[in-house]
Amino acid sequence: MNTRTIDNYPFSGKKALVRVDFNVPMNANFRITDDSRIKGALPSIQKILSDGGSVILMSHFGRPKNGPEEKYSLKHILPHLSKLLKLNVKFADDCIGEAAELAAADLQGGEVLLLENLRFHPEEEKGDMEFAKKLSKLGNVYVNDAFGTAHRAHASTAIVADYFPKDKVFGYLMAAEVLNAEKMMSGTEKPFTAIIGGAKVSDKILIIEKLLEKADHLIIGGGMAYTFFKAQGGEIGNSLVETDKLEVAKAVLETARKKNVRLHLPTDSIVADAFSDEAKTRIEKSDAISTGWMGLDIGPEAIAEFSDVIKNSKAVLWNGPMGVFEMEKFETGTKSIAQAIADASTHGAYSLVGGGDSAAAVYKFGFEKSVSYVSTGGGALLEYFEGKELPGIQYMLK
Repeated sequence: MNTRTIDNYPFSGKKALVRVDFNVPMNANFRITDDSRIKGALPSIQKILSDGGSVILMSHFGRPKNGPEEKYSLKHILPHLSKLLKLNVKFADDCIGEAAELAAADLQGGEVLLLENLRFHPEEEKGDMEFAKKLSKLGNVYVNDAFGTAHRAHASTAIVADYFPKDKVFGYLMAAEVLNAEKMMSGTEKPFTAIIGGAKVSDKILIIEKLLEKADHLIIGGGMAYTFFKAQGGEIGNSLVETDKLEVAKAVLETARKKNVRLHLPTDSIVADAFSDEAKTRIEKSDAISTGWMGLDIGPEAIAEFSDVIKNSKAVLWNGPMGVFEMEKFETGTKSIAQAIADASTHGAYSLVGGGDSAAAVYKFGFEKSVSYVSTGGGALLEYFEGKELPGIQYMLK
């Protein structure tokens, strides 16, 4: 059986080894501050349980460097996960070895086991085959529901699939991510507006180049906008700039002109005399920022212009904030863009918010239910849009 999606796989009596992405933000007291990734995995888990199968969950958490670290233990997620699933989730204090194998073997239909952090073993990130083989012993069907890590050829996200030649399926979250990404890049209605923000041009240049082939409007905000202003001879004060990417910025502007893509840069900025919530602020033209001042958010003119473009769009892709939205003084631009996308969605536009900071902003400002889809994948979504093959998908299709 070479089933591809979770819907048409019979899980009764099966032990499903499910790769999820529970790499969620936590505060100093180990309280989860955004559980959207956990909630995203619930439908797949519940489908397996309702079929009469059992679930063995595996995930990474944080970036532990030298083996196990208390602060990166997945046991901190256990109480919240049990509450969401309304059952007592079991825990194995390692993801491989005798203890994990015994815990998995004892699992009955309708029960859930969470394995300890995969990255406590360096073999996980190395894509080690032997490590993947040990993981595969725990279940008899593999479910990949971790789009957020699909761009990494790690043992649990890709290699392990080889040990389930006929019993590997995509979970609901993974299937939805791919479906929505495909819809955005292949079948979007016009006008299609792409909004790209964030700090650096270098992080987004590949997606910008791809979008210039598809979009009618390309809005650029965040720190990267100042590299574009500098490239055109503007004065940007102490704003963020990648001096080695000025020619790249010029090439993007030229390509947009040739392809008749309307490229929008923020005409004005909220500038500050320091990178701080306590800084003095004022509004200045983005290409005429005073010496000693830096742009940390888009200004009111830019908000009005960008919002107008968004509200007249039939499809909107958003990846990257408009400013330092983590600081209250510089959140208005990002919040206003989220509002404009929500308004456009209400009037029938298809909107995809692409992972990372954009997703965090949508949740922070309460717009997650007002847009068409919020992706759980940051890097994975970008690489998918860039046209790269994602190991987490390719290994499933073998």
